[in-house]
Amino acid sequence: MIAENGRDYKELPHLTTGDEEFRSKFLSWDIGDLTFVDIKEYLTQKDLIIVPMASLEQHGPHLPLYTDTVTAVEMSRRVSELIGVLHTPPIWMGYSPQHMHEPGNGRGTITMRSTTMLAIMYDVARSLIHHGFNRIIFMNGHGSNVKIVDPVLRKLRYETGALISFVKPYMERYVGILEGLMENPPEETPGWHASELETAQDLAWNEKLVRMDRAEHTKAHIPAFLPPTFAKKDGMPDVEFEGYNYFNFPMDHHEFIESGVIGNPLRATKEKGEESFSRLSNYVARGILELMKVPVEVHNREFIDRVM
Repeated sequence: MIAENGRDYKELPHLTTGDEEFRSKFLSWDIGDLTFVDIKEYLTQKDLIIVPMASLEQHGPHLPLYTDTVTAVEMSRRVSELIGVLHTPPIWMGYSPQHMHEPGNGRGTITMRSTTMLAIMYDVARSLIHHGFNRIIFMNGHGSNVKIVDPVLRKLRYETGALISFVKPYMERYVGILEGLMENPPEETPGWHASELETAQDLAWNEKLVRMDRAEHTKAHIPAFLPPTFAKKDGMPDVEFEGYNYFNFPMDHHEFIESGVIGNPLRATKEKGEESFSRLSNYVARGILELMKVPVEVHNREFIDRVM
């Protein structure tokens, strides 16, 4: 139990009413591991599924390209195990045009155009609704996906009546439920790209993939095309002018941070990563339990427009 902001974060109990018998029927909560017989059995009692989504993009010299997807996959896995709900395999590409760098630079990022990403999200959700799922929870691990998803979330809701949710269980400027866990002061941006939180979570996920010998503290700066009267502290598209954030610019990541690391990863530990996953997964699981109580009536289930 961890006391945080006057609240207790406890291990969630398994659901009680017949849940253990229900759980025993499934070898995995990932639908990719199951047969259609298992899916039909699940849908006799529950109609919610989690769709992890994030990106494959550079995270500096010390973290793997899979970093954001680690967040989405691990959160989905933990929530599914806590409350006995299914999740899909991840949508492992995201909207990451700012992470491409110059041609031939070898950064490794794979980005989708916004139209491609929205089409994939739509097709995944419509396929699931077609099969009988009424509640689709997108578990997002990549901040830039947030910029473009509203049209498809609304389209899915308006078109089908399904309950559609988009969850962001991570920290950028907003500290939220992780208050007090990270040691970096705000100026060392603990929640930003490849900084303390992401490094800690990757250590918790698979410490063999983290190259702490390459980790270093680096700070964002304004791009060269802006005058020195502007200032930049993190990866948001806005910049400061005279102490206020009213100006936004389309900027590539390498224009304001050459290494790809925004902040200080040197204070990251495996224990912090584990604790962050625990707090966030318990929180999201409680929210999903509430969403499972909401009446949902799907009025357009068949995915008729499933070919070009």
